[in-house]
Amino acid sequence: MLDPSTLFGLAGNLAMLGWLGLLVALFVKPARRYAWPAAQFVIPAILAIGYILLIWQGRSGFEQGGFSSLGAVRALFANDAALAAGWLHYLAFDLFIGAWISRDAAARGIPPLIVLPCLPLTFLFGPAGLLPCLAARAALANKETVQ
Repeated sequence: MLDPSTLFGLAGNLAMLGWLGLLVALFVKPARRYAWPAAQFVIPAILAIGYILLIWQGRSGFEQGGFSSLGAVRALFANDAALAAGWLHYLAFDLFIGAWISRDAAARGIPPLIVLPCLPLTFLFGPAGLLPCLAARAALANKETVQ
C-alpha cells in the first residue's frame, strides 16, 4: 500500500531534479545529453507509474467524484490517492512540456535568457510558461520570414 503523502514528496523531489537539469542544460550544452531525455522521458515515465499505482490504489474511493462538474471534481480530489495522483499528473506533464520548450528553443536558436523565465513559469503555472515560449517561437519564425 502506497502512502499518498510519501509518494507526493518523492515525486516532487524527482521532478525538481528534472527541472534543475533543464536549467543547467540551458547554459551547459554537454548537460543536454542527459538532462533532456531524463526530463522529457525518464522522469515523466516514473511519475506515470506512480500515477497509475495511486489511481489503482484509490479506485474504490472515486465513486463520489467525477469530471461532470466542478463539484464532482472537488469530490473526486477529496480522496488523498486521487489528489496525489492529480499532482503527479501535473508534475509529469509540466516537466515533459518544459523539456520540449528547452529542446525546441535550442533547435530554433532562441537565446537561453529568453527561455530561462519560461521554465520556472511552466513548472509553477503550466500554460503561463508555455505561452511566452510560443510567442518567442512565433516572433523568431516571423523574423526569419522577413529576412
